[in-house]
Amino acid sequence: MAFKAKSASETKAADLASALVRIADRDGVPLQVGVDRLRQGNPRLTPLAIGQLYRKHRDHLDAALAERGYVLVGYADQGPGRGMEFAIDPA
Repeated sequence: MAFKAKSASETKAADLASALVRIADRDGVPLQVGVDRLRQGNPRLTPLAIGQLYRKHRDHLDAALAERGYVLVGYADQGPGRGMEFAIDPA
């Protein structure tokens, strides 16, 4: 099986998934995570990037959370300047 390089968006999706897992491991679940908490751990995760990554790579996020026993139950995006939030529960 040949090595396949990840695209930049796949790398950022992995960063988003690992940030969600770290926060869930630290704070416990059920959990609501806003974009500001995600950006504290990784400033490259801008609100625009987070929204695009959620829509494009939802399967990567679900798989990474499932590996640790979590499930993404909700995502709310209220629009520019109004916030976005992930809801995570135990699997």
